[in-house]
Amino acid sequence: MRSDLARALAAGFLAGEWTQEGLVENGTVVLGRRPRWLAPLVRQTLALYPRAPGDRPRELAANIATRPAAAKAGAASARVHTVAGTAMLTNRWRLPVLDGLDDVAAFLGVSGSELDWFADPRHLARSASDVPLQHYRVSHRPAPSGAIRVLEAPKPRLKVIQRRLLDEVASLIPPHDAARGFRPGGSVRSYASPHAGRSVVLRLDLEAFFASVTVSRVYGIWRTAGYPEPVAHCLAGLVTCVLPRSAWRAVPKPADEGLLDAHWRLGRRLAVPHLPQGAPTSPAMANLGAFRLDVRLTALARSWGGRYTRYADDLAFSGAAGWGTGTSRLIEAIEDIVKDEGFRLNARKTGVMPRAGRQRLAGLVVNDRPRVARSQVDVLRAILHNCHRYGPSTQNRDDVPAYEDHLRGRIAWVAQHDPVRGARLQAVHDSIDWSR
Repeated sequence: MRSDLARALAAGFLAGEWTQEGLVENGTVVLGRRPRWLAPLVRQTLALYPRAPGDRPRELAANIATRPAAAKAGAASARVHTVAGTAMLTNRWRLPVLDGLDDVAAFLGVSGSELDWFADPRHLARSASDVPLQHYRVSHRPAPSGAIRVLEAPKPRLKVIQRRLLDEVASLIPPHDAARGFRPGGSVRSYASPHAGRSVVLRLDLEAFFASVTVSRVYGIWRTAGYPEPVAHCLAGLVTCVLPRSAWRAVPKPADEGLLDAHWRLGRRLAVPHLPQGAPTSPAMANLGAFRLDVRLTALARSWGGRYTRYADDLAFSGAAGWGTGTSRLIEAIEDIVKDEGFRLNARKTGVMPRAGRQRLAGLVVNDRPRVARSQVDVLRAILHNCHRYGPSTQNRDDVPAYEDHLRGRIAWVAQHDPVRGARLQAVHDSIDWSR
């Protein structure tokens, strides 16, 4: 059976009563006649779907085409094309009910044509060379490692749409407990705390984390949430993008030749629909996209008697005495799982940290308890002392804007993990004449 006929029959079946009589009647309307193979096809469809799959018209069409009776359809064609509505059949997290594309457009406050434009189902932005036709502003900057980081920031209207999807939909879907960043109650401290005072700490990093989350994975998230196929496709398009070829050509290569392979892989990832680094929805969607990864790595850590947490692309494992002799096998197992889940480890950032040395996670030392490294506190104390003695203008050598607020933020970072030291630094800050 041809795919167009299968789609027409699927829409016709879903438009009426989900019984044998109802499906035969609607199929007759679609075909303009009642062929001998229609009744067997209906029975085989009902055996596969006892209830109407109102959220899965594409899946239904694909399965109709594979039923044994469909082989007898020959050159049959549809005389009538029915438009069948879709509906959410499950809603475990009490998300906004979006049964069809009209509901999505109304929820986001856009017209149907605008929704199609922003979702870009045909990925026209990939070949668009005119900046006004692109939904994202692309920029790049070097990362501390020397790699080139590509930022894709949505333009104002799309950003408003994404912010609403984040606040009212994506944020209601819970990520795995091991994900400690970009979620309510999550923080660097909650990421690092489980590994404090442990014999061995492993630190690993995922390469190009956001770009590794493909549109198919995002579509699966929305389907798991209960949204029908057309809605899930649309929502996936609204939170993913494809980097235009012209924009990638403007991105320079890293100076370090050892980073060229990773740069090439980044270009491959950005050439297909992915989560853009710079969109408000991307951190939450990436957390959800890594759910199975977190499940498997948590189970792996427990099988070794250890612990696992993740903060964005930073992975942390820790264990008790005895881990030191087997960490290479553990890292191999982690790498296998990461690869199987569609991600890749950044080998340059893998670290094995025994307690005899400094164990550092996300800027915090965790040998005993999560705290800012003493060296960082000493540097900050010296800056504040010199600001008090010689004036802030003598210390702001890099012309940091709002230097007073900049230093206050660094003090707050220390105070969050060590209130006593933070209070002392704040006292010095308050005594500075910031007009000097």
